[in-house]
Amino acid sequence: MSITPLAAVPSVHRAAPVFRGRIGRDARSGHYAVPHRYRLHLSTACPDGLRLAVGHGLLGLDGGCPVTYLPAVPDCPGGGHAALRPLYEASAHHYTGPALAPVLSDDWSGRIVSTRARDILRDLDRFPHEGRTVLYPSGLESVIEAVERMCDEGIEEAAQRAGRAGTDPVEQAAALEVLLDTLGRLENRLAGEEYLVDDGLTAADVELWVTLVQLDTVHRCHLDASAVHRIAGHRALWAYARRLAAHPAFGRPLDLDGISRRHHGRCRGLEAAGAAVQILDWAGHAADAEDPSRR
Repeated sequence: MSITPLAAVPSVHRAAPVFRGRIGRDARSGHYAVPHRYRLHLSTACPDGLRLAVGHGLLGLDGGCPVTYLPAVPDCPGGGHAALRPLYEASAHHYTGPALAPVLSDDWSGRIVSTRARDILRDLDRFPHEGRTVLYPSGLESVIEAVERMCDEGIEEAAQRAGRAGTDPVEQAAALEVLLDTLGRLENRLAGEEYLVDDGLTAADVELWVTLVQLDTVHRCHLDASAVHRIAGHRALWAYARRLAAHPAFGRPLDLDGISRRHHGRCRGLEAAGAAVQILDWAGHAADAEDPSRR
């Protein structure tokens, strides 16, 4: 297996610091995939943090790679988390930008390995772990990457454009059609299927589920009621989301209050009628993850 031997080289920018270190299986990587060396720092109110928390739970990495949970709303002026500042300052000389999450840190050196959520999730999949799940099964990497693009462009970006106040109505309608077309393709894929790309849970399911959480808890607040009803009409897709919410690895880290506080702390858009049309009872389904007798 080829591992890119990247050290934790930061791209330091005041608005978006990026550390691109990777964990490999040999000395060339600079970091070994060994237990008790690394730590995740994340907020589950953030989509990237929630993805990592779900993946971490599926892999059963509680013992091998502990997690430090951060507040839903950053606690430093200008953004960022005070708890992460020592890591950023140790990893980048004279760093003055925001200390953003998520972060994978190296407890041996006290420095940051990576701030790229998808790279981190791929690297966690290489760790020795207790869970049976393999997030990136051999031969399915390109399929999972295609799902990531669909979630980014066909759902996340399209929903943002469709709900953006002041956007040309024609552009908004076109964005909504992109969103509905993407959801329709996923609906067809899930009809009669339990999981998205394989016979078991993979990173594709983590990606799609977190994107659907964002769609229903954040983006629908800026859509009109008619659009939300059309989105909700994809019954197989939302049944899939509801089923995964009752899985402990998905439901337990779901912080609905934190997502709401993060959204209202960051968003300056106008609320629309779709805010009153919730698609799923996320709190109820997440409660099923805590109480197996309710499933």
